[in-house]
Amino acid sequence: MTDSAGRARELRRAQTQPAIHVGPGEQPQLAAAVERGGGALSALPGADGVVWADLRPDSLPELPASVRWVQLSIAGIERWLARIEATPAVTFTSAAGVYAQPVAEHALALLLAGVRGLATSARARGWQPTETGVLTGSTVAIVGAGGIGRALIELLRPHRVEIVAVTRSGYDVAGAARTLPAARIGEVWSAADHVVIAAPATEATRRMVGACELRAMRSHAWLVNVARGTLVDTDALVAALRERSIAGAALDVTDPEPLPDEHPLWTLPNAIVTPHVASPPAAEAALLAQRVRENVERLAAGEPLLAPIDAERGY
Repeated sequence: MTDSAGRARELRRAQTQPAIHVGPGEQPQLAAAVERGGGALSALPGADGVVWADLRPDSLPELPASVRWVQLSIAGIERWLARIEATPAVTFTSAAGVYAQPVAEHALALLLAGVRGLATSARARGWQPTETGVLTGSTVAIVGAGGIGRALIELLRPHRVEIVAVTRSGYDVAGAARTLPAARIGEVWSAADHVVIAAPATEATRRMVGACELRAMRSHAWLVNVARGTLVDTDALVAALRERSIAGAALDVTDPEPLPDEHPLWTLPNAIVTPHVASPPAAEAALLAQRVRENVERLAAGEPLLAPIDAERGY
């Protein structure tokens, strides 16, 4: 930000100090972020905005007419859509992009674990050398090149992979060799050595990876999912893993979730499952506080808020 732009923002902030309610209960880190952003902590009645840290839509009380903004603590907001649609006068913002770095780091770890055979070696009970692949020089498709996808592209740069990005619009993504619109996603499955799913969960993306897509993938391909479990047809994936039509799948999210203890994904040798831990809670708190501070500053200055939710798009 230039000095003149910064001074202009400070002047606008001085003219209006938004009243922000933080909840539920005490949230000291988020409350401090509100104050650093130029807001004043407030009870819910009379508040201009609400910072809400509970994941459940029914936990948010009825909003008074004064509230014009609600900051949620999550990026995947599919469970909140009905509440958002029922409150059209209020701008809801998500945590989209907030947790991109730790989730991208986890996606890279899952991809390397699969390609390099780490899951097989970790489960071995003796000295059993196995044939593995290498990530360097491969083609990786990233389906959903938003915050997580772009962060992953940067992490993949030292591995000299070719990136094929898929976005809703198909506009060029920095670092990708080519970018395809969602309408052309069918071209991805056979073109990539490995596929990472990082797209939002919407009706359009539900079970986007099914039996046909898995059959089209290369036999040495690994599928990594750090988005939502509903983007992958679990039964079709289990069948593909059993048939070894793909090399394996590494999942931080599943459908159903939590994954039942007796589910075959836990025991299939070419499956890696982590229990939705790509974004560690300790890191999340500090990252969310940064977003809260920035959005409070923007609200005070009359500037567009970060990550506004479009209920029609579903994210």
